[in-house]
Amino acid sequence: MSIDKQSDIAANLQIGPTSLGMVRIYVEGDGLELPLDFEPEEAEEIAEELMAAAEAAREMGAGGKPGKGKGKR
Repeated sequence: MSIDKQSDIAANLQIGPTSLGMVRIYVEGDGLELPLDFEPEEAEEIAEELMAAAEAAREMGAGGKPGKGKGKR
């Protein structure tokens, strides 16, 4: 499945710190439990990628092209 292909799969997403100083992204869906642990620095990189993807999606939704929009708000 490509990242741009639609899916009917539903899942719950939880994000929080663990007692071991990691950041956990926990995905739970139809028979699936997926705990993903990251060092804080890795979690920050993921957050930056999410922000960049959100901005690109916002621009695409507005009829623009990714990376050609306004600066950060």
